[in-house]
Amino acid sequence: MNRDLKRETIKIVYHTDQIEKLTYIDGKSDWIDLRAAQDVEFKAGEFKLVNLGVSMQLPKGYEAHVVPRSSTFKNYGLIQTNSCGVIDQTYCGQDDVWHWPAYATRDVVVHANDRICQFRIVENQPQITFEEVEELSNENRGGFGSTGKN
Repeated sequence: MNRDLKRETIKIVYHTDQIEKLTYIDGKSDWIDLRAAQDVEFKAGEFKLVNLGVSMQLPKGYEAHVVPRSSTFKNYGLIQTNSCGVIDQTYCGQDDVWHWPAYATRDVVVHANDRICQFRIVENQPQITFEEVEELSNENRGGFGSTGKN
């Protein structure tokens, strides 16, 4: 689909002037970087919620997926504790501030305005129905983890 034909709008409130405004860079990636809203000091083994300084109202029928940036672990030694954060369209109030759940593998300081994670919006899954059957007639692929190392 041509992106110019369908452009969604996200209403956003910034709760701090410590971070740069979010931008969408068309043609580079459809993920949008999120920034720490304040300095956060971690000790190895510590869990904290990193305040991202924004509240958003997503378009109807969409949810946001929040994940670390590819360089987050290398630069900060931080792991997102829920692997992928899902923010649905009902988390849209003034005080529904986005946070990033992080676990530190080493002592580190995240500074205000550091790009720490990223998000994208995706359409909600359509309504589905489960049909119980006795067996599936497709060819087996080889079981979980069967694609090998190479």
